[in-house]
Amino acid sequence: MTDPVTRLLRERDVLLTDGATGTNLFALGLANGASGELWNVEHPDRVRSVVQSFVDAGSDIVLTNTFGANVFRFALHKLQGRVRELNMAGAALARDVADKTGRTVVVAGSMGPTGDVLEPLGPRTMSEAEEAFHEQAEALRDGGVDLAWIETMFADNELEAAVRGAQRAGLPFVATMTFDTGGRTMMGIRPSDAMRRSKSLPARPVAFGANCGVGPAQLVDSVLGLAEGAEPGDIIVAKSNCGLPTMGDDMRVAYSGTPEVMARYAYLARNAGARIIGGCCGTTATHVRAMADVLATSKRSAPPTYEEIERALGPVRKITTRPDRAASTAGAPAA
Repeated sequence: MTDPVTRLLRERDVLLTDGATGTNLFALGLANGASGELWNVEHPDRVRSVVQSFVDAGSDIVLTNTFGANVFRFALHKLQGRVRELNMAGAALARDVADKTGRTVVVAGSMGPTGDVLEPLGPRTMSEAEEAFHEQAEALRDGGVDLAWIETMFADNELEAAVRGAQRAGLPFVATMTFDTGGRTMMGIRPSDAMRRSKSLPARPVAFGANCGVGPAQLVDSVLGLAEGAEPGDIIVAKSNCGLPTMGDDMRVAYSGTPEVMARYAYLARNAGARIIGGCCGTTATHVRAMADVLATSKRSAPPTYEEIERALGPVRKITTRPDRAASTAGAPAA
């Protein structure tokens, strides 16, 4: 059977994902350093309200509150025996919201990295990582997700382990990597190469792309790089941080992106080649609604030049190998 993301993309040019789960939970009282996933059972109403806010803002895809819900990250909170419980609870909360919307909303099971570097550079083996991801994926599946959303990956081997875990659970998957070190992942992978390498994963992703990173301008350039390595039919994901982070006097991280900035980012990300667009750290429902509005009232145009990106979003380090075009006269629409 075809997954729901692919079915929706047969009808639409672009799908809108959600924003940042963690940022919004912090705003509701989650303490720095605490496990947000524990709130799936301790404060389910607050988690549900975050998911609902994104659905109300226009999200077609919502991620579960399970980013760090694997045995290795949970060990930091002494929660390693509660992987199945908290993943199933997070999936069930998002599923309940999605099923009550009156339209198709895809529930994606968020699976972040283990937090460890895998062999041969680190202590964690591929088989250990695969088992951890499999445990998480099975719980997400049983909680009701439509597919796995493997995100914020920086190494090929950990991405492969996560894919194998999702595959063993019978889940289709979306995968995104983070290009935040000179336009590469922490392990030195360029977006164009990551897209090409995605063809050799143990299973084919529903979509592949970039998330997090160092702000909307660089994320749009990552999309251009992904498009450079794409083949016809490949679906590219863009999920940028909401501007750049700053540390406040209260020791909480804040992000500089306004709804207008994120609307311009969404417009340019689509033009760069993305068909699934959303926000990562710092992105609230207000930002998502601004992205929904600009995507609904504008059409896909030519890929942006660097001049257009920088005029709309700020400086960007060029990471694609394509020759830049002369600046167009269109630019991004006012948001």
